Amino acid sequence: MNIGTVSEKSGLPAKTIRYYEEIGLIAPDRRDNGYRDYSVEDVHRLRFLQRARSIGFSVEECRQLLSLYADRERESAEVKAIATAKLEEIECKIVELLGLRDMLKHLVAHCHGDDRPDCPIIDGLSGKAALHGEAVEPSLRLHVG
Repeated sequence: MNIGTVSEKSGLPAKTIRYYEEIGLIAPDRRDNGYRDYSVEDVHRLRFLQRARSIGFSVEECRQLLSLYADRERESAEVKAIATAKLEEIECKIVELLGLRDMLKHLVAHCHGDDRPDCPIIDGLSGKAALHGEAVEPSLRLHVG
């Protein structure tokens, strides 16, 4: 199959497919004329990559998962460990995002949004209130990393 057909069947743009080849996630055969020749298995691997990336797995995690996908002797515990770690990472991001939402809600609620220069949003983002010993909303003390 050519890259256009594989792109259509996998749902990935040709540019992404070429990138995955460049970084070694897939390795299509080459015809005598140098053109890539994708197999049905390549399409399966690309769909696998698309789904794994869409739920947040990094390229390196995808590399590990693809290796396990190809290993018929694998232990599902290895796959579960990778997925469990990703789930914990996502849970942490959700908590962080909820904190960020609460912080922004607080700042927006306390800003008059009028023609005065006083702006709790600017003060909160700059840390000005904390520097002057003023009480700071606990959610404004988040450390985002």
